[in-house]
Amino acid sequence: MYKNLKYRYEVDEELWPVWQFVSNKTKQNKTKEHDRLCLFSERKNVLFIMADDLRTSLGCYDDSVVKSPNIDQLASKSHVFLNAYAQQAVCAPSRISMLTSRRPDTTRLYDFNSYWRVHSGNYTTLPQYFKSKGYFTMSVGKVFHPGIASNHTDDYPYSWSIPAYHPASYRFEKEKMCRGEDGKLHVNLLCAVNVTEQPGGTLPDLESTDEAVRLLKSRANSHDPFFLAVGFHKPHIPFRIPQEYLSLYPLDKMTLAPDPDVPKLLPPVAYNPWMDVRKREDVQKLNISFPYGPIPKDFQLRIRQHYYAAVSYVDSQVGRLLSALDELQLTNSTVVVFTSDHGWSLGEHGEWAKYSNFDVTTRVPLIFFVPGVTTNCNQWKTSAFPFIDVFSQNMVELVDVFPTVSHLAGLSAPQHCPEVSFQKELCTEGHNRASTFRFREGRRDEEGVAFSQYPRPADTPQVNSDLPDLKDIKVMGYSLRTWDYRYTLWLGFNPKTFQVNVSDVHAGELYMLEDDPSQDNNTYNSIFSDSDHTVVMKKMASLPPVSRNSF
Repeated sequence: MYKNLKYRYEVDEELWPVWQFVSNKTKQNKTKEHDRLCLFSERKNVLFIMADDLRTSLGCYDDSVVKSPNIDQLASKSHVFLNAYAQQAVCAPSRISMLTSRRPDTTRLYDFNSYWRVHSGNYTTLPQYFKSKGYFTMSVGKVFHPGIASNHTDDYPYSWSIPAYHPASYRFEKEKMCRGEDGKLHVNLLCAVNVTEQPGGTLPDLESTDEAVRLLKSRANSHDPFFLAVGFHKPHIPFRIPQEYLSLYPLDKMTLAPDPDVPKLLPPVAYNPWMDVRKREDVQKLNISFPYGPIPKDFQLRIRQHYYAAVSYVDSQVGRLLSALDELQLTNSTVVVFTSDHGWSLGEHGEWAKYSNFDVTTRVPLIFFVPGVTTNCNQWKTSAFPFIDVFSQNMVELVDVFPTVSHLAGLSAPQHCPEVSFQKELCTEGHNRASTFRFREGRRDEEGVAFSQYPRPADTPQVNSDLPDLKDIKVMGYSLRTWDYRYTLWLGFNPKTFQVNVSDVHAGELYMLEDDPSQDNNTYNSIFSDSDHTVVMKKMASLPPVSRNSF
């Protein structure tokens, strides 16, 4: 594996004799050799793992219910961002924003119905950037959102060296695969299955893991570095998962969300009526009123049980990938990134699914393992994973991923975008967070802000409120999250010009997090008057250009 090091790691010509001398002196000591590989490998491989609809329900994020040993093990050797936020809590807009490092108002993608290269600008993607630098780039599973949003090709050949892989069993995901209490097959929300009875005897994420391991094996002895993105479909609904994972979460041990009711002062425009959940056959049988009607408590518990089981299912697949890295001796030369496109409400605020600006839908796990930086190389030679406190408290965003992983892999991070960047193909609207990896944060960044947004077709919940087409968007909810509060303004939006009218305020939300960490008590109307709003908008003018444009 480590032959032709001079070529593979691009060691400077003047340093090569030194490296040869050092290497010869340490041939009989594999541990030292591995450490030196870490230090001298300027360009590292990248294993980029993305879950779908995964909130921070992980042990390493202090969730006491979930069983996520493999991701927790990864976190124990990684830099973990505790406060990372998506820019829009729905699949395609969030993924395109993260992979281009541009905010939704720059990609102009708020739904699933356009391809950014045609619709807004020919923006370079994260894998495309690595490909341009000589990396062999590969996609497995759901990385880009499939369909129009990625040109029906997952942005191949721009982003990938070979066509993206999609598991064959995914085509059954929306069909009648779930055996109900009547013994018949249904299109259900809750869909724990006997895998041996499924078509092909498998499930999408099992297939994706198999393919990812195969690709890792194919690249293990290559001279060229690789960028392998693996997108798991779970815990996205339906919860079609191996039934054995339910046993990890006995129903009598499950609890309801701590705040299961719709907040009294929540503006109607802010509420999402979770239509994709309502459409499932087992949910339809409950005859729940629209838009606020609560799900029966016993069914709520089952939803939470299935979601947590789906998280453990994904965790097992992550463990298989990490084990493959070890077995192939790739761990010491590979940066591992683990994240999600957005979160998912599990009954908080009387909501289910994503489609909002609350923390439960915008906050995501973000974990970076960097050999030689977050851990010493030889630590991975043992099976023990003692916990290391490398958690970052400060606010970060998914637009920060592109510049950060580029830097950590040995490439230069893209420059920050100018105020108007529609014509600029390569730049970032995020920040390179690599500087936080080597030093413990002495204090929290009081000025740190994370921005998110969500569109609505009207001021009250509609059947298309969760995912309105561009032409139907009338209101845009711009939200900023600081240490002290979450502040959201719902502003008039013109879908033809992509312009927001900051003087057309439809509603506001303000949650003071010290006393209200779950964001249940909206204090906007008690604190802000119309004149106060004007003052706030003036303060927005002092924000960085990209952030200011969002308001």
